[in-house]
Amino acid sequence: MWTAASDIDIDHMVALKEAWRSGPHAWSPAQRRAFANSLGDTQLWAVTHHVNQAKGDKDPSDWKPPLAGFHCDYARSWIDVKHDWQLTLQEEEKEALEEMLATCTPAG
Repeated sequence: MWTAASDIDIDHMVALKEAWRSGPHAWSPAQRRAFANSLGDTQLWAVTHHVNQAKGDKDPSDWKPPLAGFHCDYARSWIDVKHDWQLTLQEEEKEALEEMLATCTPAG
């Protein structure tokens, strides 16, 4: 159980460095700030410090959440952020996301 504020970090779903590798080279400083501080989508998450450090700037081909039950939500959020901000997906990233999406329970 976490009891101290220092146990929690705010994590960018798509890390800033990963986003930079995915296409925003022509973004203005205002667009970069908007992405980094976005509250209108699923870009920012409260996570434990340990999880945030483990993820770093990795994409889903290099890192998956330790809780398998969160893989579906994670993949959906990642895809939403990449789509909303018009960022590219690499083939390995896409394959990893497809694997995580396969864990989603069909709407019933």
